[in-house]
Amino acid sequence: MKLPHPIPYQGSKRNLADQILRFFPEHFGRLIEPFAGSAAITIASAYYFKANSFIINDINEPLINLWNTIINNPKSIIKSYHDIWHGQHGNEEEYYYQIRDRFNETKQPEYLLFLLAKCVKAAVRYNAQGGFNQSPDKRRLGRNPAAMRDDILRVSQLLKGKTQLHSDDYKTVIDLATSDELVYMDPPYQGTGVNGGFNYAGNIEFDNFVLSLFELNYNNVPYILSYDGRTGDKTYGNPLPEKLNLTKIEINAGRSSQATLLSRSEITYEAVYLSPALISKIDLQKVSHNKIHQTELFAK
Repeated sequence: MKLPHPIPYQGSKRNLADQILRFFPEHFGRLIEPFAGSAAITIASAYYFKANSFIINDINEPLINLWNTIINNPKSIIKSYHDIWHGQHGNEEEYYYQIRDRFNETKQPEYLLFLLAKCVKAAVRYNAQGGFNQSPDKRRLGRNPAAMRDDILRVSQLLKGKTQLHSDDYKTVIDLATSDELVYMDPPYQGTGVNGGFNYAGNIEFDNFVLSLFELNYNNVPYILSYDGRTGDKTYGNPLPEKLNLTKIEINAGRSSQATLLSRSEITYEAVYLSPALISKIDLQKVSHNKIHQTELFAK
């Protein structure tokens, strides 16, 4: 059975979750996602019994309100989505823009869910005023309500009563982590600006983020960082300082949708970095001898 994913999000790690979970320690107290987005790693961790306590955080407050409704009041959001989705028939494009206006006025979670399910490439876009401004995908109606219902109910069953929800700056949530927990970070790629999430351009500064990583190391907190990647000869993201003493792992993510569209053969590799505290808790040699797909390890 596939992992449930009620919130479609461009850049979600849902398809790479099985490979990322390989680097989890056998025992830890809580999983913390400071840049949750679609919360793919949290969902996978709950599904595979890797953790039973979670913190989901995202600076995008309407997104966290949506997560709160999905987890704690699933029947309400299921009905709302059903009614909104069926209201579009025969007037799809204009209806989408009407719902977008309603969301920007009210920030109600049911409107956001419909926009995420219907917008182009599930790519979240906000304008400088914080308004959702992505266009609709004119080729499809968005996620069918029956499929959405199943995923919402499954996620609620996995996470209800086990999850704290925050909409804070990532540094505030990172400060909560202890050496007995695990932090998984998937910040927006550099250069994406607000395209990576709500006002992320003003919140993710490279130097400050690196300082937070040093503080996690100092406090002996295990963490996994999805940070950069490469396609062919093109590399994304500024290099991290070697003094962080991270172990870099490249995961073969296959051909991107853009490469497929343009009939290109370039393979995308997404990099994850394992902290020293995490390396001390896992048998990396054993992991590397049981490869899933094509994973390359580079120790820094």
